[in-house]
Amino acid sequence: MDWLKKLPVVGPLVARLTLTHTWRSYETLERAHWSRLAAAITFISFLALFPLITVSAAIGAGLLSQKQLDSLQRKLTDQVPGISDQLDLHSLVANAGTVGLVAGALLLFTGIGWVGSMRGCLRAVWGLDDADEGNPFVLKARDAVILVGLGVTGLASIGASALGSTAVSWSARQLGISAGGAGGVLLQIAASAVAAGAAFLILLYVLSLLPHVRPPRRRLIVAAVIGAVGFEALKLLLGGYVRDVAGKNIYGAFGVPVALLLWINFTAKLLLFCAAWTATPSKHDELDEDRPEEDRPDEDRPEEDRATPGTAPGATRADVAPPPVPNGPAGA
Repeated sequence: MDWLKKLPVVGPLVARLTLTHTWRSYETLERAHWSRLAAAITFISFLALFPLITVSAAIGAGLLSQKQLDSLQRKLTDQVPGISDQLDLHSLVANAGTVGLVAGALLLFTGIGWVGSMRGCLRAVWGLDDADEGNPFVLKARDAVILVGLGVTGLASIGASALGSTAVSWSARQLGISAGGAGGVLLQIAASAVAAGAAFLILLYVLSLLPHVRPPRRRLIVAAVIGAVGFEALKLLLGGYVRDVAGKNIYGAFGVPVALLLWINFTAKLLLFCAAWTATPSKHDELDEDRPEEDRPDEDRPEEDRATPGTAPGATRADVAPPPVPNGPAGA
């Protein structure tokens, strides 16, 4: 990049680009070898996907009506755009009672392994070791709790998104707004905003609780917004591409798995970028770390080195002599 900075026209622009938080987050990803991390996330997520769908179908078949189940299926398939007609979820729901128990047991072990792998990948972006410390059974139990919490968060987010989409559709019917007009476009944007809000809640959970880190609140919120908007953009822009991959005759029976792998890989890379955004310190933070201690703001200095009120600039509490101790009464 140094040679680009020396060019007469684009040089200043490149220099400014390298100072942005976006570019520095990308450098964090490169140091963490994010292509390998994305491949690991893709593999373990692909293994956990089908047991997850089967268990969801089994729970839905037992608790929901057919109309509610159809609505939930449409919402779930919207998360994998372009190949929903290839997945044949109706057949899966019809046989969910038979395979739900087996898939549930498989999902428990696969899901716990998925949590551990995801935590390791996200902590690698932070540059933290993922050494297992403590009782392994306790660690697995903790991963199971995280998995359940993520599932509850995901179901709540999907439910909120479905409720918001239903409210938008109901409002369109009541107002008589056609889907092809400007009002229909605005309502579609509103539905996408509701879906992005659901993804935002999931990302808050994944980026903080899953890797056991505490990023600054501002960076966490910005990263979750980037991920939520980026996920909706992926569904919009890549839906046709994924559908074409799934329908190509050259892949034969492997068309749908290949398309799913591509979709999961794109999503994994977006998630890793969001993690890098939270893990990369801001330029202001780096300047504060490089600044000599005596030049730092008073609140950033150790307690014993803070200036005492009323003293000269640069003087610290250690430089101020303690007040003399008054003598007791004469003759005491």
